[in-house]
Amino acid sequence: MIIRYIANENPAAARRMRRLLQESILPVAEHPYLYRQSERVPGCREIVAHPNYVIVYRVAAVCIEVVSVVHARQQYPS
Repeated sequence: MIIRYIANENPAAARRMRRLLQESILPVAEHPYLYRQSERVPGCREIVAHPNYVIVYRVAAVCIEVVSVVHARQQYPS
C-alpha cells in the first residue's frame, strides 16, 4: 500500500522506495538478529529502512516474517 500511495504522486520515487525496502530486509536472511529488538512490538525486531519507514519483522523457526512496514507517524501493529 505504501508503494501504491507514493506511485500515485511520483512513480519514480515509488520505485526507489520499493528498492530501498527490499534491500533493507535482505541482510536478515543471513543474519536474522542483526537489527534491534522492538520495544513496541514484543517478539519482533525493527529495521529503520528510511527516516520515515520502519520494517517490523519476526524471526520464525524456518523463515523471517515481515509483520509490517510502518510509517513513523503511524500506530505500530499489535
